[in-house]
Amino acid sequence: MLITVTRSGGFAGFEKLRSLDTSDRADAAELEGLAQRAVAPVADGYHYRITVDDDVLDLQDPGLSDDQRALIRTVLGEGA
Repeated sequence: MLITVTRSGGFAGFEKLRSLDTSDRADAAELEGLAQRAVAPVADGYHYRITVDDDVLDLQDPGLSDDQRALIRTVLGEGA
């Protein structure tokens, strides 16, 4: 299994992209299980796309920050 993770943002705005091939690893089964659970959709969870001018962010609940949750509630008119 090939697993790729990209991290971007942060203070300096650097992007880091790394891939890992699990085929020759002793911990392959554990990593593959983590990967499969990480990308599985959350049952009954909401998905959000927030667009601010030209910036787009895709999110899934749970896992929203307090600020993201407040913005979503306000824009969708669901109280504060």
